[in-house]
Amino acid sequence: MPSPSGPPLGLFLTRSARVVERAFDDALAKVGASTSVWLTLLAVKTGRGSNQRELAAVIGIHGATLTHHLNGMERAGLLLRQRQPDNRRQHQVELTEAGLVLFHACRKTAVAFDQQLRRDLDQERLAAFVETLDQLRHNAAPGSDPPPGPLP
Repeated sequence: MPSPSGPPLGLFLTRSARVVERAFDDALAKVGASTSVWLTLLAVKTGRGSNQRELAAVIGIHGATLTHHLNGMERAGLLLRQRQPDNRRQHQVELTEAGLVLFHACRKTAVAFDQQLRRDLDQERLAAFVETLDQLRHNAAPGSDPPPGPLP
């Protein structure tokens, strides 16, 4: 295998991801949210995580971290948690009216940010990019289970 030219691909990818992540968090902060809040709102709204265990898996964080986020979101009046009658250890999570309002503001922000990222990229180039990212993910963790899929 020939020596790579330029900086290591993983370093370039990590730096790029951090810049994009910070910019997205800054955009969400303007509507009073963060990436973790947006992902939680999205997972609950789309029904991909009706209880805390499912939410943690969909969002890709540990249960304790999710509990911390949910506590803050519940204090802010964005969601409600109720113990499930058949399993008192699990909570059912649902959005409040305030949570729905923030969800729609975040969704609008996420769509605008996605359009910004896609600017000047044609469909063929985007498809190749997505395929490359998927291959890089696979190469980084061969044999690992794929993530639960993209959120809508």
